[in-house]
Amino acid sequence: MTYCLALRLHEGLVFLADTRTNAGVDNISTYRKLHVLRPAPDRVFVLESAGNLATTQEVLDRIGADLQAVRQDPSDGRETLASVTHLFEAALYVGRLGREVSQRHLAALSAVGADGTATFILGGQIAGSAADILLIYPEGNYIRASDDRPFLQIGESKYGKFMLEFAVAADVDLATATKIALGSMMSTAQANLSVGPPYDLGVYRGDSLTVDEFRITPDSALLRRLQGVWEKHLTMAVADLPTIQDLEEHGEAYPTDEAGGDPALPR
Repeated sequence: MTYCLALRLHEGLVFLADTRTNAGVDNISTYRKLHVLRPAPDRVFVLESAGNLATTQEVLDRIGADLQAVRQDPSDGRETLASVTHLFEAALYVGRLGREVSQRHLAALSAVGADGTATFILGGQIAGSAADILLIYPEGNYIRASDDRPFLQIGESKYGKFMLEFAVAADVDLATATKIALGSMMSTAQANLSVGPPYDLGVYRGDSLTVDEFRITPDSALLRRLQGVWEKHLTMAVADLPTIQDLEEHGEAYPTDEAGGDPALPR
């Protein structure tokens, strides 16, 4: 399992991915799932992946092979991340590769009960267009984030979703968005052992065509500090919540009778 997320903000984009993969409790490995691609001087892409690791790696290999073929022979004419003119065209290109790869191996994988599909988040910017993020489904189609919901998730998304929905707005600055993303990741890792560090973080400031990349390792002092502050404030928040006695005094909670029947009338 994995967890990747992306945030689209007025200032730019934030990407965060864990690196843990597993094929059972005794076969856990670390693989990068956040990839920065710079196929031409006027564009930069970030590709995050979840799902079948072999499919993801073959898609990345094919992206590289297509770029290399056109560099060697400019008359080749094939579509690449360097030739698309819009981000949605890049998403359709990646989606087509993902579908072709999974279909090629479908019979063999189905024979052993395996799923060869992969899901991607593609973000970035082509000069002259706005920065954006898109979620690419295994079927090859895509959706994009909106101002009302300026984030996308793939993989083990349910545990960290509440943090994004609670705190993210399209006008949040990049520094705040990074904190929110890390909080979402820590919530997920705390609830699911198949998600864990190292974490790869990418921060893109709009129109810069440059992605700042960071890796947060398991022994990182920053990660320990983040976890400590996170747990401290969660504990403080719980302490501030009203007790059941407080609710009872205001008529918002009623005691049941001793037999466990209908609620008693408020006192």
